[in-house]
Amino acid sequence: MSDREKKNRNIIDEDLYEEIDEEELYDLVQEEKRKALERAREEKQQQREKRPFPKWLFWLVAGVMIVNVTAALPNTFSIPAVDFLMTSAQLSSDEDIQSYKEAVVVVEAGESKGTGFAVSEDGTILTNHHVIEDGKRVAVAFPEQGLFHAEVKAAYPEVDLAVLQAEGSGFPHLNLAPSTEFQQGEHVYFIGNPLRFSGIANVGNVLGTTRVSGMDQKVLMLDAPIYRGNSGSPVINKDGEVIAVVYATMTDEEEGRVGLAVPIDYYYEQSGEAP
Repeated sequence: MSDREKKNRNIIDEDLYEEIDEEELYDLVQEEKRKALERAREEKQQQREKRPFPKWLFWLVAGVMIVNVTAALPNTFSIPAVDFLMTSAQLSSDEDIQSYKEAVVVVEAGESKGTGFAVSEDGTILTNHHVIEDGKRVAVAFPEQGLFHAEVKAAYPEVDLAVLQAEGSGFPHLNLAPSTEFQQGEHVYFIGNPLRFSGIANVGNVLGTTRVSGMDQKVLMLDAPIYRGNSGSPVINKDGEVIAVVYATMTDEEEGRVGLAVPIDYYYEQSGEAP
């Protein structure tokens, strides 16, 4: 085992604790609202000194600033937790991304909440084992179809994967790649429910593979904005096929903060299903 792999075994973060948590994100948004109003007041004062400034126009500007503060943040306060929302909004205008999002679900199991995605129209869903392991009751929510009860059909804790079965039929679904093939630096999409948001699409790059604590086989390492709630997110290649499943984050000695994903090959190996 290389020195790098030994170091990685000690710093994996399976709970996907983000660099900036939900409360910090909320506080930053509130702070930017305050700054936006303060700038509006200063501009109003400057305009008043030069020429009369209509009150209705001031309130219109202030209102737009408040409503669109998240959109304004990247221009004044560059943080990944806001940038990923902007990227998702841009990606979501793409028809393919819109189609992928329909198959991605919110998974709730007890106090745990994560992501999953349907792989067949009969409601077979893939997610992480750690998302559902403590939940006696499991529910999945599709963006269009709504909430459904789900049963744990199979569990593979050794590769942190689980298969759920939702009650119903005719579900939108994603196609699994025959194998986890990629080029280093290749762009991939992933869709999940990070922080308190749902159906967030984003893009990242495949850095390669690495060996980490708790996993006997190597996993994919992604340069991507992954946060708590992204567990179970599908990693989708340019052909619209799922090549891996997000399950953790890690601080790598060379790459810094990275996402980790279970190759879809391991699902085939565990389930015995042919690609």
